[in-house]
Amino acid sequence: MLSFKIKKLDIFQSYFFGDVEFRNDNYKINIQNQKRGKVLKLPFEINSKKEKMIVRMTGSKDLFVEDYLPYCGQSEWLEIDSDEITYFLADHQDQFDTIEIMDT
Repeated sequence: MLSFKIKKLDIFQSYFFGDVEFRNDNYKINIQNQKRGKVLKLPFEINSKKEKMIVRMTGSKDLFVEDYLPYCGQSEWLEIDSDEITYFLADHQDQFDTIEIMDT
């Protein structure tokens, strides 16, 4: 499991942009709706034989939202394109502190 700590996440018109930390390295994050379909891209290469991964955002008081997204390779940023995550995040902004990615 990959676990990213959310450092900052700001809302813009139809997407979220901010900073996350993974193993003491900082990366940019972009979360948006599914304009191009569901997408998960990571800021580094991983070896996974799975085509889809569970992406879960968690916060205090057992708050979470998750979606099953196709892994689309490496990008400069952590990119998450998911209607479920984006719309739930819009209603619960500033309540999440972690993003977990599981290739189960």
